[in-house]
Amino acid sequence: MSHMQTRFMRQLLSILLILLLVNPTAFAQLNTALWTDLLAPAVDKGAVDYAQWANNPDFRTLVDQIAATETNALTRQQLLAFYINTYNILAAQGILNGSSPDSILGRYLYFKRDKYTVAGQRMSLHQLEHDWLRPMQEPRIHFAIVCASQSCPVLQNEAYTAARLEAQLDAAARGFINDPSRNRFDSSAAQAALSSIFKWFREDFIDNAGSLQAYLAPLVDDANAAALLADGAFSIRYLPYNWRLNGAL
Repeated sequence: MSHMQTRFMRQLLSILLILLLVNPTAFAQLNTALWTDLLAPAVDKGAVDYAQWANNPDFRTLVDQIAATETNALTRQQLLAFYINTYNILAAQGILNGSSPDSILGRYLYFKRDKYTVAGQRMSLHQLEHDWLRPMQEPRIHFAIVCASQSCPVLQNEAYTAARLEAQLDAAARGFINDPSRNRFDSSAAQAALSSIFKWFREDFIDNAGSLQAYLAPLVDDANAAALLADGAFSIRYLPYNWRLNGAL
């Protein structure tokens, strides 16, 4: 390497060091260990104590990291974990900001008007879900992303990580589907009362399995219900969605 090249490399390293010192989140990735540390004491069986995150510098750090994360080099599993965690963090940020999905107008403001910076791009929760997460064709995201409401999936008390994503998504799916407060299967009457999530995102589950009942069959714990679902024998209705806050602020 010539003297001129060596000098250039030193100057480049100096510039990069200055950038890091001026803006330490410029090359940040989302700190999933920090998110787990915030979730563990604040989430009890899905009930969220949002007050623990209000004016919390660690929570603010996560929001800043989401804005600065570079996603180009991430694998599919890393991207899925990042976007799921991002959705859950920003859904909580919306509550901390004073928004709420507990009304028709509130849902418009919360999901579509409010914007956040994700990997350098401004977007709403609606855009994050429909333009980034759903195109990844992983229907189990619907059991992992939590929009701060009672009928939403339970917010887990640990971050999603690429290394454990398959097991975490499977647990979230089975937990949600077999939760009688969200889905009920009456084998004797061949009737199922399902979460409205299965109505709103029906195509995601059908694309994956051919039919909604075929998708549900291997995930239902009750053997009789699973057999009926596999045969497509259930009549299905959908439960009203409870948009009240899934915790306290």
